[in-house]
Amino acid sequence: MNFVQFCGVHGVTLRQLPPVGRWVRVPTDDKPHSKNGAVKFMGDVGFVQNWATQTEPAVWREQGQSTEAVARVRQIADQGAREAREAAQKAASRAQYILSECELAPHPYLASKGFPEDLANVWNREADNVMVIPMRCGGQIVGCQLIKPEGDKKFLYGQRSGGAEFVMGQRGIHVLCEGYATALSARAALNNLKTPYVLHTTFSAGNMKKIAQALPSGVVLADNDASRTGERVAKEIGWPYWMSDVVGEDFNDAHQRMGVFSVAMQLKKVLQMR
Repeated sequence: MNFVQFCGVHGVTLRQLPPVGRWVRVPTDDKPHSKNGAVKFMGDVGFVQNWATQTEPAVWREQGQSTEAVARVRQIADQGAREAREAAQKAASRAQYILSECELAPHPYLASKGFPEDLANVWNREADNVMVIPMRCGGQIVGCQLIKPEGDKKFLYGQRSGGAEFVMGQRGIHVLCEGYATALSARAALNNLKTPYVLHTTFSAGNMKKIAQALPSGVVLADNDASRTGERVAKEIGWPYWMSDVVGEDFNDAHQRMGVFSVAMQLKKVLQMR
């Protein structure tokens, strides 16, 4: 299996080999219009990560390598691990700086998701007012998600994403949400039901599974993406889960389409399955 084929197995779209020796952002099968994958090709070894399904990069090695080549691969992998640690530290510092520059304000992205009066961390850059969602592991800032007014999203280069989350609420049922807008809609529905909650925004389906492993129980709000990744991960977690019957829709989409009462009643049925 060559590197391009290996990337395809992980749902990462690679038409040709990338430049040697540096990380390149590329599309994925389930998100062809955004660069939700990352690859690094070193000749006889390569790395690939699909942000929707993987919390760590997968490693490809050329078949039939000699003993010397295997040793070189190990050396490259060790060097890559060191570089990843350094990049993660820089990203954490960068995230702390960005958050220190933010102000609480409304944001066009929130308005487009049905929450025009909600406040968020907004970073006033030269041309964009970027919404900033902190990402924490064990209470420590490790990175952030940056969302532009039109909805484009990205993470900081090199940041740690596996196990990172944004939490709302302090006690109650644990609810796993892939995106921040889904978490806001879940909060509205649970407030309607007068049900206490701890909402976990996990930022990807793959990371959702990792977050669930550290929790005793809960429910999952799965995205109904065309690849069925959200449903597959929800089933792997093993908790009761909600998923729209409309392909391409998440809980926030359903909230905007049906209203808070209807989605609250659907969520109530899932909560009763615990």
